[in-house]
Amino acid sequence: MAEEKIPPVQDEEDEGYEPDLITLEDEEGKEHTFEVIDALTWEGTYYMALVPWVEDEAQLAEADLDLVIMKVGNDDEGEYMDVVEDDEEFYQVSKQFEERLNDLYDIQ
Repeated sequence: MAEEKIPPVQDEEDEGYEPDLITLEDEEGKEHTFEVIDALTWEGTYYMALVPWVEDEAQLAEADLDLVIMKVGNDDEGEYMDVVEDDEEFYQVSKQFEERLNDLYDIQ
């Protein structure tokens, strides 16, 4: 099945850049802010690639930002985001994001 290609979020160097931020709450009720850097549909499921949001550029240079991949779904209460628990699914989706983002970011 072919994946739907969604272009990466606009480049930070573009004039008028506004980051696409999302705030998620963890199991303990603590809120964390992330920047959405890409999104794609793979095998009929929508996924988002997020990195922790760092406002200060000085902190950004020192930060070790881990890519977070979230699965977006719908239920009776509406849209929700969840972690990808299946190892094979995570591997395949991670590979898709890595290929798409490799030219824009230093991915290790």
